[in-house]
Amino acid sequence: MDRREFLALGGGLVSAAFLAACDSRGPRSADKLLRYAERKNLGVERALYRHTAIDVVQHGAHDAGNKLPSYYVSPTVPVWDESARGKWALEVSGLVGNPVRLTLEDLQRLPRVSNRVNHYCVEGWTAVETWTGVPFTELAKFVRVAPEAHYVDFQSFDDDYHESWDLESAMHPQTVVAYGLDGKMLEPAHGAPARVYSPVKLGYKNTKYLTKIVFMPVMNGGYWSDQGYEWYGGV
Repeated sequence: MDRREFLALGGGLVSAAFLAACDSRGPRSADKLLRYAERKNLGVERALYRHTAIDVVQHGAHDAGNKLPSYYVSPTVPVWDESARGKWALEVSGLVGNPVRLTLEDLQRLPRVSNRVNHYCVEGWTAVETWTGVPFTELAKFVRVAPEAHYVDFQSFDDDYHESWDLESAMHPQTVVAYGLDGKMLEPAHGAPARVYSPVKLGYKNTKYLTKIVFMPVMNGGYWSDQGYEWYGGV
């Protein structure tokens, strides 16, 4: 049994859906239980995590293509308005030796990869897509991440949506800062100009509409994590 099968069957974990169904933390009296369960979940998931485990699409699986659902928290599809905000750029900062602001053209000049992988949604469905972008390991190398960095926060212009990750997951070989989907440039419905994507995290952890990547010494929360969803969000 691999890690994903173990998690799917429960393996002693308390379900995030049970603890925080449909954007509700439940009664205040449950907060202590929620915090306890989250600590237990985090410990088990990090113990199970294998940095070298590679997501593999099942033989015969079809790409979702334009059927891939589009999710955002803004009232309408977020679109970067260059006339109002200036040219889009991705700021990479925090515990790094070389903080940078990268335009889309800058990102495209960095090493690139295309990964055909599974997308795992917290709602229980899975889709197959091909994501093209900069391997996160290459970006981390480019900005010279400090040894004190153990977490990373992905921030967006989608109504200030953000989610933070453990650095081990961010450095997984299949984690990318993506600007392409299925052989085309990323469109607004799926996170343009750029988003983070990795098959080792549930969909809500893969922040779209990126503006900042911040390397940090300690964890912080996230849009859904702060509302009771599981912080780790691993697959």
